[in-house]
Amino acid sequence: MQPVFLSGDAGQRFCLFYPASGGVAHGALIHIHPFAEEMNKSRRIVAIQSRALALAGYDVLQIDLAGCGDSEGDFVDANWQVWLADVLLAYRWLRGRSSAPLTLWGVRLGCLLAVDVAEHLPEPANFLFWQPVILGRLHWQQFLRLKWAGELLGGEVKGVVKETEDRVAAGLPVEVAGYTVSARLARSILQSELRPAFRTARLTWLEVSRCERADLPAPSRQAIDCWLAAGFAVDAVVVHGVPFWQTTEIEEVPTLVEATLASLKRNL
Repeated sequence: MQPVFLSGDAGQRFCLFYPASGGVAHGALIHIHPFAEEMNKSRRIVAIQSRALALAGYDVLQIDLAGCGDSEGDFVDANWQVWLADVLLAYRWLRGRSSAPLTLWGVRLGCLLAVDVAEHLPEPANFLFWQPVILGRLHWQQFLRLKWAGELLGGEVKGVVKETEDRVAAGLPVEVAGYTVSARLARSILQSELRPAFRTARLTWLEVSRCERADLPAPSRQAIDCWLAAGFAVDAVVVHGVPFWQTTEIEEVPTLVEATLASLKRNL
């Protein structure tokens, strides 16, 4: 593992690079982390997966987006376009060191950003999605539940929702569970939707369920049908494990790590 600082127009971005064991890479992955506290919950399992990928012969680059982790900037100043530029900065750095086939590895909201990034790349990219967010509006509502839980003990939820909507409409930031989100970023999340990228490639779609032998939920199946119709080869799997991105304790999901390696190996 090699720590790296990348200098961009909006400040330095902290990255971790895991070079492929043996020196010859089967593939190159850029990890795009989830939103807010979900990033912190996923750090351990992402590190475990990155090490496993490197040992299996993949170059992996993790980047902390602007205002997140150890990168420069305040979270309140972050927006979708800055984050998009961050991932493109990571892409250029990685391409200076690896020519292996590219995969954008998104977790949760990071999957939506990965699709936007793919539209700006000079080459097709494969996708690896972990528990992808399909509709940004629903994800934003889930995020706001942290505000409701913190400020309400059974009171007026509608009042909090209306206040939040009014602040975003007025261009004012919203504070939720210690995170101050700009209106610009909130609007981008609200408008985002997981639609197929314009170039056909491969998609690995992995979800986690507490139930053994669980099936993909209906919204996921519908979204995957759209990707299939767009010409993507899709490998979709549900693994048994705990929802690491939302648990109180930091969790590991070995079945997810194994399924990721297996899917990428099938696509070699």
